[in-house]
Amino acid sequence: MTRTSADEALDRLLESGRERAAAIDAHHARLWEALTVATHGGKRFRPALVLATHDALGGTLAEAAAEVGAAVELLHTAFVVHDDVIDGDHVRRGRPNVSGTFRAEGLAGDMAAEDAVHYGSTAAVLAGDLALAAAVRAVATCGAPATEVHRLLDLFDAALHTTAAGELADVRLSLLAGPATLAESLVMEQQKTSAYSFSLPLQAGAVLAGADARRVDLLGEAGRLLGISFQLVDDLIGVFGDPSRTGKSATNDLRTRKQTPLLVHAATTAEWAQVGAHLGRDLDDDDLQEVRRLLTASGSRAFVEGLADRHLAEARGLLAEAGLEPALVDGLLPAPALLLTGTEVAA
Repeated sequence: MTRTSADEALDRLLESGRERAAAIDAHHARLWEALTVATHGGKRFRPALVLATHDALGGTLAEAAAEVGAAVELLHTAFVVHDDVIDGDHVRRGRPNVSGTFRAEGLAGDMAAEDAVHYGSTAAVLAGDLALAAAVRAVATCGAPATEVHRLLDLFDAALHTTAAGELADVRLSLLAGPATLAESLVMEQQKTSAYSFSLPLQAGAVLAGADARRVDLLGEAGRLLGISFQLVDDLIGVFGDPSRTGKSATNDLRTRKQTPLLVHAATTAEWAQVGAHLGRDLDDDDLQEVRRLLTASGSRAFVEGLADRHLAEARGLLAEAGLEPALVDGLLPAPALLLTGTEVAA
C-alpha cells in the first residue's frame, strides 16, 4: 500500500509517545514500541476513509484530515489490543501481539508462566489505554477550527461509548446459557465494529469538509451498514478463513462461543446439536473441518453471506444519497467472497 499523509502522521504520533515514554522509563518505552508493531500489517482503510471522504466533499483541511485519520487508526489499535486481552489471545496477524510480546519477555526473564501471562495482559491494557489517550489528543490538536474540533471530539466520544457497549455485549452474549437472538447479535456486531471503523471515519471526513448535519447523519448510517457487512464477513473468516493467510484464528470464535450471526443462525437448524458439541473447547483440524461442513450444510454460511451483501448494498445507496460515489469503498473494502479466498489480510 502506498504511504499516505495519515501514515506519516501516525508515525509521528507513535514516535512522540515513545520519546516521552523513554524519558520516564525504558520498560515504559517498550509499550510504545509494541504499539508501533501493533499498527503494522493492517489495511489502514479507516484513515483512508477519512481522507477520501474529506477530499470527495471538497475539503481543504488536508493536514487536519491526515491527523484525524491517524487518530482513528490509533483508536483501532487500542481496541484491538484490548480485544486480545478480553479474548485471551496472544497472537495477532500471525505474530505475537502486545500481550504475547510481554508474556514472552516475562518468560525469558524467568517469570513463572502464570506471572508472565499476567505481565503480558497488564502491558496490553496499559498500551491500549495510552493509545486511546493519544488518539483523542491528536484530534484535539489536529489544527482544524475550534467548531470542527468540538464536532470531531463528540464523534470520537460517541464511537468510544458505542464500541465499549458492543465489546461488553459480545462477552455477555457469549456467556448466556442459550443462543442470542439474531437481532441481539446484529446490534452487538454494529456496536462493536460499525461505530469506530466506518461511521466515525466517514463522518469525521465530512465534518472536516464542512458538511451539514444531514449529510453527516447519512454517512453515519451508511457507516453502520458497512460495519455490519464487514463484521459479518469477519465472522466468516473467523471460521472459514486460512489463519496462515488471514492472520486470524479459525477456532477462537468457536472456542469462546461468540454469539455471531453465523452461530445464531446455526442454532435454528437441524445441525445445531452437532455444531454445539464442538463449541467451548479447543478444536483440532478434523474438528474444524467438521464444523465448517455442518455450517455450510445448515445454510448458515450462505445466510450470513447474503446478509453481508444486503447490508453492503444498502450502504452504497446511502453513500450515493450523501453525495459520495459508492465506489468510494470499493478499493478499501474487499468483497465478502474475496475475503474468504485467503488472499486478504485481516484488518
